Amino acid sequence: MPILFVKLEDLRIIVDERERKSGIPDLLKSVGLNLEMKTLPIGDYIVAPETIVERKSIRDLMASVFDGRLFDQCARLKEHFEHPVVLMEGNVDEIDEITENPLIFYGAISTVVLDFKIPVIPTPSAAHTAKLLVSMCSRKDAPKGPYLKKIKKSSDLERQQLSSLCSFPGVGEKFAVRMLEKFGTPLKVFTATTAELAKIEGLGELRAKKIKKVLDTKSKHLKKSDQKTLHDS
Repeated sequence: MPILFVKLEDLRIIVDERERKSGIPDLLKSVGLNLEMKTLPIGDYIVAPETIVERKSIRDLMASVFDGRLFDQCARLKEHFEHPVVLMEGNVDEIDEITENPLIFYGAISTVVLDFKIPVIPTPSAAHTAKLLVSMCSRKDAPKGPYLKKIKKSSDLERQQLSSLCSFPGVGEKFAVRMLEKFGTPLKVFTATTAELAKIEGLGELRAKKIKKVLDTKSKHLKKSDQKTLHDS
């Protein structure tokens, strides 16, 4: 894609306040970019009207996989921006130090790329992250329009409810909200029949069957008990 060679002082990036400690805002300022520091409800850097970047260090990325934040964040990014990007910063060799099973990490990355259709771009350091951000906001074909959007901030409980539903195959925040609108609670979603799930607008029977398969398939982690109950005698 062509890059427009413009004066850096003509470029604009909106940065989440919590990114100050990363040092990246200072790097961007040092080359003359216009920065607007805001408390963003989602994402870390808005580099164009429809392009938002979620920056994660390797350790933060792994932590967000284990606590369920990652897929919830991806759903919200996809819901509100046409071109969300996950930026993965650091040395991937750290993965072996963080977890005994790197497949968990790569499985999560695969879900972000294949299911959410969000590209994951690696950078080795904050300095390279800053260069990438400059490149992204310098694009000649960047769309026009407002950078900031009115995004309703979810409560912790609401985020947890949406996150639990967004873990289902093919379910983003849009469908998770529709599920709660129809059934009221995640528990009622879990106990709904395939036919009831299929009636959710846009979900369809195929996706409903996949959800029920996740819920109904017996886990290989189930421990077998040798103890007999009264019903066995």
